[in-house]
Amino acid sequence: MLKSFFVARLFQAALISIGHISIAHAAGPFGTIHVGAWNGGAYTDDNTGNFSHCAAGSEYASGVSLIVSQTASNAWLLGFGSTAFHFTKGDTLPIDVTFDGQSQAKLFATANSTILISAILPPNVARTFQKSSLMVAVARGTPLQFNLSSTGPLIAALANCVTRVKADGVNNAGDFAAPKAVAAKSDAPNGATAATPAPATPKAARTVGKTGTGFVISPGGHIITNHHVVDGCTGDIHGNLSGEPVTTLRVVSSDEANDLALLQGPAASFKEFAKIRDRAIRSGDSVVAIGYPYHGLLTSDFTVTTGIVSSLSGLLNDTRFLQISAAVQPGNSGGPLIDTSGQIVGMVAAKINALKFVRATGNIPENINFAIKTGAIRDFLDNSVVPYQTAEPKGELKTAEIAGNARAYTLLISCTAAEQTDAKK
Repeated sequence: MLKSFFVARLFQAALISIGHISIAHAAGPFGTIHVGAWNGGAYTDDNTGNFSHCAAGSEYASGVSLIVSQTASNAWLLGFGSTAFHFTKGDTLPIDVTFDGQSQAKLFATANSTILISAILPPNVARTFQKSSLMVAVARGTPLQFNLSSTGPLIAALANCVTRVKADGVNNAGDFAAPKAVAAKSDAPNGATAATPAPATPKAARTVGKTGTGFVISPGGHIITNHHVVDGCTGDIHGNLSGEPVTTLRVVSSDEANDLALLQGPAASFKEFAKIRDRAIRSGDSVVAIGYPYHGLLTSDFTVTTGIVSSLSGLLNDTRFLQISAAVQPGNSGGPLIDTSGQIVGMVAAKINALKFVRATGNIPENINFAIKTGAIRDFLDNSVVPYQTAEPKGELKTAEIAGNARAYTLLISCTAAEQTDAKK
């Protein structure tokens, strides 16, 4: 923990400036960052009094402390400190880092002192660090292993810290780990329609029933669905597993720009939760879509459709989405897209707007639907400070087995919403 004297000394010693790291006295922390085992805040240069950086760190059983920082100029840095180190100030050395046994990068670190080295994190490496659960760093032939926990919300808290301190100053610093709402643009890929009606501003007093799908993603009763599934709900939002009693859900956070929403119900109501596949899906891989389309008109149970990943991007090469051939209908929105091993590979979000497509091309589209990739889902969960589990795709299950397992975590989401004459269909 950063409450230890050693880690506190590292924070007080490291003054971060653009493009390099030098040793000077740094005052702080101002405000707080407390995310899992990471602790820190904002820091200023005592020589100038100016804000210099936000940082947080964690001490490991190996005796090595890991420090993550973002400077006032928005550069990301990663520091390693230990009383067992014996560097000469100003030394440079390469550090090879491997994330989750797959992604690799070479960093170039500078020794701030005999016990502290720091390296600039390129943006792509910072993003990989944010999503990974294990990092192995090798310097001068010595490997160091770090189990990474809560790095997603940590990165978000550090970025929030820098933004808020630059705007409001260190004297108004507070809790930088509190999540903030994300500005929004749209709820489905450009040119596509949401697989569940998505009302915007209500234009009529009459209300209608609205349904979609969601799935449990944590042992704490957190449920993830599309933003447009719950957007416009005017009363309680309900969720229920197939054949189980109705549960009232609350909205925890939402991201309209990426069409994601996080709900929560009583944890005791859910015995299982979905796990996210930790390897990238490939074009041509088989997938299963589960949801509650046309609930009340068709079956009251969920439906199961199969298909393949047709493309790794959506309309106009939107890389947030997968294109899938599995049939989906209004009501499938927010449902899990599952691989043949039973792991989550996406969230059903939209289908092609057939009428617009016919007008534009003269042809009727077939089997063109879209799902949000797990990368966007994991970013959203990280920023919402929600734990989730990943799993390797092992073995191949029959479709009936996949559906049977999903029954324990796939919910019908319903609410009352204001009717709109121009709602998306």
